[in-house]
Amino acid sequence: MIAVELLQLTYLHRTQPDSPAIEILNPLELKILKAKSPKLPKVLTVSWAVEAVARLGGYLKHRSKTPIGIQVLWRGWLKLHDLCEVWQLAKDT
Repeated sequence: MIAVELLQLTYLHRTQPDSPAIEILNPLELKILKAKSPKLPKVLTVSWAVEAVARLGGYLKHRSKTPIGIQVLWRGWLKLHDLCEVWQLAKDT
């Protein structure tokens, strides 16, 4: 399941980077990424979402010559889902 989500994420990042981020993330994921991001753009795009997930996985912005790899996206996606689960558990108690 995660592989399919990451495939969609990377495909949209390459083909439609300026599309709204809500196309690939649910509202809770967006809320968490917004809370974890130092600077928010005016419009939350697919490109911003991919970079935000990659930062969760350890991607360093100052190494912008290095493309975002699938391993760093995988780690970021797992961390994002862990944060979503924690948020849901905290909300339920």
